[in-house]
Amino acid sequence: MKKLLSVVCLVFLLNTVMAQQLPANFHLTKLKNGLEVLVIEDRTVPLITIEVCVKNGAYTEDPEYNGLSHLYEHMFFKANKDLPSQEAFLNRVNELGIVFNGTTSDERVNYFFTLNKKFLEEGLSFMNSAIRFPLFDEKEMKNENPVVDGEFQRNESNPGFWLFQDMQKKLWGDLYSRKNAIGNHDIILTATTQKMQTIQKKYYYPNNSILVIAGDVNHDEAVKKAAALFESWQPSDFDPFVKYPIPEFKPLQGTTVFITENANTRNPFLMMAWHGPDTRHDLKATYAADVFSYILKQQSSKLQQELVDSGLAFNVNVGYQTCKYTGPITVFAVPHPDKIKEVIEKLEEHANQWDSDSYFTDEQLATAKNLLAIDDAHSREKTSDFIHTVTYWWASATIDYYTSYVDNLKKVTREDIKRYVQTYIKGKPKVIGVLSTPQNKPALEANLKTLKK
Repeated sequence: MKKLLSVVCLVFLLNTVMAQQLPANFHLTKLKNGLEVLVIEDRTVPLITIEVCVKNGAYTEDPEYNGLSHLYEHMFFKANKDLPSQEAFLNRVNELGIVFNGTTSDERVNYFFTLNKKFLEEGLSFMNSAIRFPLFDEKEMKNENPVVDGEFQRNESNPGFWLFQDMQKKLWGDLYSRKNAIGNHDIILTATTQKMQTIQKKYYYPNNSILVIAGDVNHDEAVKKAAALFESWQPSDFDPFVKYPIPEFKPLQGTTVFITENANTRNPFLMMAWHGPDTRHDLKATYAADVFSYILKQQSSKLQQELVDSGLAFNVNVGYQTCKYTGPITVFAVPHPDKIKEVIEKLEEHANQWDSDSYFTDEQLATAKNLLAIDDAHSREKTSDFIHTVTYWWASATIDYYTSYVDNLKKVTREDIKRYVQTYIKGKPKVIGVLSTPQNKPALEANLKTLKK
């Protein structure tokens, strides 16, 4: 009996600790079917935002499905079992005063809408119908295919898009589709109802999703209403990521330098990228990566002084994208047109110094942490927006990663940054790409051949 009581006490303490990790206005529950329900109370305005996020996206796509998570997102806002036409769907949107949207990224797809708080139950019912019972009407599919493809074409009008695409192909190799959320022209335009249903049968289950209800709402009432509607959603009897495992990205085998030519470009643009940490294998390094990026963007940093203040480049920025599967570390620069090679060499020189104790000051380290904390606080000002950040972290890490983010940034030390640089950047294979006009490409090509690889 004493042992049983000890176990009960331990479970209680663990649950209490878990609860304490969430902010006071966050209330997380898991329904019987595995659906996580997060209620975020914020009574600033009489509105609520309802969001469903699914662990789907580019990382689940082989080349034959590249872009179809994105198309599926668009079909969510079409006919379903309860609203059997686009007209009926939009009429209901107008009746409830809904403002809706969705996004598709590498590691999640999210659907969300905002409406008056008095329509909580109606809004949940609307979401339930759309997420569980899409019809994938053939006619609507044909109408929507070119709409999604149109987003692709708008991106193509930007010369920088072509450099980014070439960089992605070099960086991820034969797994490029799993980092290409926007997708492939031909795959999108030839998509079928059967392919939509395949995606649904693989990933659209309550135990692979989270429902977030945020705004002027009581959490007990919200959970009760959510359970009444969503608990009949049948869970999968398998883990999608065990049955359909995501392949690991292969390490780069050497440094690659390439040139992307585009007749519409006016100024050269430079990218340099490495494979960085991910939240499965090196959580600590993801915090160090963010802090170090914010050190480098400060005007007082050596990087900004020696590249921008010197006139070598008009702009330099270093960033890291936190991912569950290999986050990229990327340098973006707009070099002086006559000094592209010099900018690359200077960037490489700096990268080799980034683990030096003298490269940045204690003040710059503290400033970086403060800037990140300010950005985080600013992002929380509008609940209807910041819940998208919460679901991003739910998919690519955990909710706790988000709620403890600033606290963990404060713990980052010089040694953490040194380890991050030495593990992922200094002396490591990378990809360097330059955007150029066709006229300038031959001279640039000859110039870059002398770079040390």
